[in-house]
Amino acid sequence: MMCSAKTNSKPRWSASFGARLAVTALTLGLGIAARAQPWQALPSVAPAPADNPTTPAKVELGKTLFFDTRFSSTGTVSCFSCHNVMEGGDDHRPTSIGVHGQKGGRNAPTVWNAAFKSAQFWDGRAPTLEEQAKGPPVNPVEMGMPTLTETVQRIRAIPGYRPLFAAVFGPGDVITMDNAAKAIAAYERTLITPGSAYDRYVEGDHGALTAQQVRGMQTFAKVGCTSCHQGPNFSGPKLPVGTPFLMKFPVYPGSPYVKTDDLTADGGRYEVTHRNRDRNLWEVPTLRNLVYTAPYMHNGSVKTLHDAVQVMASTQLNRTLDEADVDDIVAFLDSLTGPFPTQTMPHLPPTPGRLLQ
Repeated sequence: MMCSAKTNSKPRWSASFGARLAVTALTLGLGIAARAQPWQALPSVAPAPADNPTTPAKVELGKTLFFDTRFSSTGTVSCFSCHNVMEGGDDHRPTSIGVHGQKGGRNAPTVWNAAFKSAQFWDGRAPTLEEQAKGPPVNPVEMGMPTLTETVQRIRAIPGYRPLFAAVFGPGDVITMDNAAKAIAAYERTLITPGSAYDRYVEGDHGALTAQQVRGMQTFAKVGCTSCHQGPNFSGPKLPVGTPFLMKFPVYPGSPYVKTDDLTADGGRYEVTHRNRDRNLWEVPTLRNLVYTAPYMHNGSVKTLHDAVQVMASTQLNRTLDEADVDDIVAFLDSLTGPFPTQTMPHLPPTPGRLLQ
């Protein structure tokens, strides 16, 4: 449920969650970046808010909801449809397909390690995983439900969900959209991949990386990639919850890739705030597990990791890297691939015959 495709329709939920906290990488972000430690291993546990502690029962409920297509309008689209956790956590399409075969306007970001980001969506409009989970059900392109009230009514109409919610949230009227979102977020906080070769290297195992990967790591820092892609998740410095780490993309509009890959057609953060200073600002994505998440960029226009490195060097750093440097950086990025925790398909509660008409 991370994609929330941009459409021309007015969003039916608040698209400005956390907007009052938003800062750009050109202000607060880069000041923090300059002080940050460049190489950090990914933590083994994702942080959880005080009002939504992670518990096994909640994670299991969240996983069940994550895989359930029945709270889309057609009964055909689930979170899993765009975020395949049996592989890279995305769908490998340039832009995702929702109800009635509609295509969204943005590439589905991976759900793996999203728990370490300070805000969600490409434009950073959702401050938490909990709020993010409420977006796709009522997006007309994605899951297509008219309202969140009607979404939760779908869940309430499935008797098998009642004991699952009660086991997590207690007795009473606990099948709510807020609780459903809390459960999905709890599940997503288990979707983390610490223990990559890079993580082992920075923790002291200097044999974990190949010579080429070490060169790539050095080149990655030398050319300036760590200005944005830093921290344990390579998605920016630690910021307050709800404060997206945003960067102008492209920084250099004269790059040939701007036109060939149509990089400025979507206004990014501007589509949320409608402030000119936010045009083409994007939340900095994680670089972990990139070998699993092609195609790349917000519009899915770049097909290979090799090409993505060249595009970023040109558009963000105004540099043309030689092939050896590109190959070394790609090798380093491969070292950010961590072991994926085993996922099992949940057995969904049975469907009443009157649920989907």
